Amino acid sequence: MDKNKLALTKTNYIMLAVGMVLIIVGLLLMSGPSCTNQCFEPDIFSVRRIKVAPIVTLAGFVEIIFAIAYRPKSEKADSQDKA
Repeated sequence: MDKNKLALTKTNYIMLAVGMVLIIVGLLLMSGPSCTNQCFEPDIFSVRRIKVAPIVTLAGFVEIIFAIAYRPKSEKADSQDKA
């Protein structure tokens, strides 16, 4: 296959992988013990689960969006020359 015809480059795929890892880490940070009818687990209101994990997960989604939209400078110059 011709590399010029591919939609994403190696850099894009690496950035996609980083975004997916961030999402997985954020979801793992949200996990933990749950409350039951017999006992209350105060850890459900910890800073890690309420603030840090959603921010990490959101950063992963933003990274994936950026990875899809990113185009290296050399490709931008080539496409402008052809137009």
